[in-house]
Amino acid sequence: MAFKILSFIFSILLIAFQSQLCTSQTTVVKGGYWFPGSGFAVADINSALFTHLFCAFADVNPQTYQLTISSANQPQFSTFTQTVQKKNSKVKTLLSIGGGGANVNIFASMASQSSSRKSFIDSSINLARSNNFHGLDLDWEYPSDATQMTNFGSLLTEWKTAVATEAKNSGKPPLLLSAAVLYISNYYSPSVSYPIQAISNSLDWINLMAYDFFGPGWFPSATGPPAALYNPGRPESGDNGVKSWIQAGLPAKKLVLGMPFYGWSWRLVNANNNGIYAPANGAGLAGDGSIGYDQIKTFITQNNAVKVYNGSIVTDYCYSGTTWIGYDDLQSISTKVSYAKSKGLLGYFAWHVGADSNWMLSTKASQTWGA
Repeated sequence: MAFKILSFIFSILLIAFQSQLCTSQTTVVKGGYWFPGSGFAVADINSALFTHLFCAFADVNPQTYQLTISSANQPQFSTFTQTVQKKNSKVKTLLSIGGGGANVNIFASMASQSSSRKSFIDSSINLARSNNFHGLDLDWEYPSDATQMTNFGSLLTEWKTAVATEAKNSGKPPLLLSAAVLYISNYYSPSVSYPIQAISNSLDWINLMAYDFFGPGWFPSATGPPAALYNPGRPESGDNGVKSWIQAGLPAKKLVLGMPFYGWSWRLVNANNNGIYAPANGAGLAGDGSIGYDQIKTFITQNNAVKVYNGSIVTDYCYSGTTWIGYDDLQSISTKVSYAKSKGLLGYFAWHVGADSNWMLSTKASQTWGA
């Protein structure tokens, strides 16, 4: 009898230990996204500074709901893992799906029925395996009503089950599953909340897009901190987002804080009124007003721009004449990474690696987190 009891206890402990191994495979995420439109070669990525790299983006076929990689991207995507592992054999790669330019209606339609969800899920697993990715990342921006949020939860639950089944049948490690999500836990309304339980049970982590709070395209009449960590008196901040997810019930270890390696520019109304929330009149630079960190560094040098770090908001900005740019520099990045670690988050990620300047931000982030 004593032997049977000991055997039973040992079995329970073994199951608990195996469960713990499964839930603690990823101990930290030092992540970065890459996309072909950046014009930055995959071979030039300093993968030694990252634990996870996201290759963006795969597309969803609007008729079949199967996941596809465009013919133009196939050569780079198919060799992505092999290429980045030359500098870091331990780096994990995830195929990212969708993105800000994707048709949200296709995602909503795909997720609305079990048959179309299955088509998406099965094809995504096949595509990830055939292109040697270690995982999949869903960037649906964004489920925008209660029904879509419910369907999003069903998609994640079924995806996780399919991934586990495929791993068991293939004998390979399960594919990692992540999702890029809005910085807060609901779509601007308590009644349109992300499915917390499904996310917690199904995803290895979520990437909080804690940026694009302010930009000249949707906030043209005043400058603003594009990726404020804190923002007294206003809801748009990374800290507010992290708190909302944790208060909603998601474990901190499922959260990865997003940081932009780019900024937004405004045209000041008055060059002498050049602080945060100063009157402005749209974009300060050509196009949509966005500018990569490497280009910001060049702008500062060429225009002898004034640089300012605001520690209460945790943002940087610079200005020259009537051109004003809000962005994250070394101190903002370091402060955010320290914040993420102190809050018990899983890590951080950057959009996007090709916009860095000589790997300054990536190096600062990795060093701040530590080994």
